[in-house]
Amino acid sequence: MITTAPHVANLAQVIQLAVAPVFLLAGVGTTLNVLATRVGRIIDRARLMEDRLLHATPEQAEELHERLRVLSRRATLINRAIGLSVMCGLLVSLVVAALFVSYSLSIDLATPIAIAFVLALLTLAAGLVYFLREVILATNSLSFGGLRPSVMDKAIGGKSPVAKE
Repeated sequence: MITTAPHVANLAQVIQLAVAPVFLLAGVGTTLNVLATRVGRIIDRARLMEDRLLHATPEQAEELHERLRVLSRRATLINRAIGLSVMCGLLVSLVVAALFVSYSLSIDLATPIAIAFVLALLTLAAGLVYFLREVILATNSLSFGGLRPSVMDKAIGGKSPVAKE
């Protein structure tokens, strides 16, 4: 039977404790990838609309400005979600580092680690709420080919035709 030194067994426990936060960190990274893609698409659409503004009639310009306002609001929401997700990632990294520092230096950091982990979860939750708000705003700004009024149609007086259901 192979026996391991107590300090190796204890280190193995620390590594096991660090696995869950590391998986959370991987999930946060994936979320950041999705958010970065969305903000990139928002920027691309805004640039396209700004180019169209140069040759737009006053009526078209009014609609383009309304669409740009919606895109601006969406970008703000996504930027907040990104900021909160990055904060979550930093806090989770701090938790993992603190686990190893606590073990290596024999310091009781249980309370700060717990607080940092709870803060990480709260910032992730808040970031997801901003992401949800952006998705709702994005879908509400669509008229689906005139099948329903969009936020922009309501803002500019319901100019698109709306089919009855």
